[in-house]
Amino acid sequence: MALMAGMRVPARAVFRPWTWLPGRAFGRTEAAARGGVGARSFGSQRVLVEPDPAAGIAVMKLKNPPVNSLSLELLTELVINLEKLENDKTFRGIILTSDCPGVFSAGLDLTEMCGKNPAHYAEYWKAMQELWLRLYLSNLVLIAAINGASPAGGCLISLTCDYRVLADNPKYVIGLNETLLGIVAPFWFQDTLMNTIGHRASEHALQLGSLFPPAEALQVGMVDKVVPEDQVQSTALSVMAQWLSIPDHARQLTKNMMRKPTADRLVKQRDSDIQNFVSFISRDSIQKSLQVYLGKLREKKG
Repeated sequence: MALMAGMRVPARAVFRPWTWLPGRAFGRTEAAARGGVGARSFGSQRVLVEPDPAAGIAVMKLKNPPVNSLSLELLTELVINLEKLENDKTFRGIILTSDCPGVFSAGLDLTEMCGKNPAHYAEYWKAMQELWLRLYLSNLVLIAAINGASPAGGCLISLTCDYRVLADNPKYVIGLNETLLGIVAPFWFQDTLMNTIGHRASEHALQLGSLFPPAEALQVGMVDKVVPEDQVQSTALSVMAQWLSIPDHARQLTKNMMRKPTADRLVKQRDSDIQNFVSFISRDSIQKSLQVYLGKLREKKG
């Protein structure tokens, strides 16, 4: 959830179809700008993809300012861009990062969960499930270059990746802090965390809604490496090279064997999970809590 104090939740915008975008350097990636073999950046309104076909990787940037809240549109666009890269055999890995300064993702967009009808809540939660399943079971190597705060849904997205690099900034906290807003993290959020840091540490963190600064996140195992902020991207690229040195078929089969049982839990219960979410989020007490929180965000914005 977008639970970080001081973070504003952006209003939803109209979804725009897939569009080709100019790269940062006159339509070229950084690799091309340096003289390497590059390709034009592409993406959609809220996602920018900077491909490097020669290296077989792409950098996928969330760009839903101000805090990359996971709106229905952003969830949809992430799935579309991920599918495009997975279907192009040129690419073997993705570095997932943020285009918004100081924040990786503030989590679920609370405006999608407040004051809407049950059909909308169901559509939104199905989109969240779909993104998690696509990321968690992706055959590509996924490296999270976490260059900002990453609470709740932002943390979940990073946990689906194969490796996490976090910038060493005390403001860049990470964790599943849903309980702070009176909301319960679904079982598949919990499973993802338990598979990363273990049962006892997860039980403690989930109940308290803990947000870990970099050193603590590294100690508990929520991230794999903490580096200076200006080294996050280069470190992610270095880690990616190590992962891509492993034969794809062996790595992919191993990943699938490790993760499929967890994913299957959700696949078998998708409809009931959606129903539970809609029922829970529609409660008067939850709606009032969300309204109060969003009101505080608007006051801070004002």
